[in-house]
Amino acid sequence: MKARVTVTLKSGILDPQGKAIEGALKSLGVNGVASVRQGKVFDIELSGSDRAKAEAALKDAADKLLANTVIENYRVELLG
Repeated sequence: MKARVTVTLKSGILDPQGKAIEGALKSLGVNGVASVRQGKVFDIELSGSDRAKAEAALKDAADKLLANTVIENYRVELLG
């Protein structure tokens, strides 16, 4: 089973890397960029077929390791 965990900064948290990317895009002539928020994506392959167990395990992993839940949100998607 494949899964994806997407981690993003909570709204209101400053994102200096996103601001740097925004500035770089504008300097490259990419028009219409209003703002950029940077995040992380983890593609994870799991053994087993119990979707409920897999989702619970990934949420536990995100809470403990993949995301800093004080400043970040995460989303778990089971892909197949």
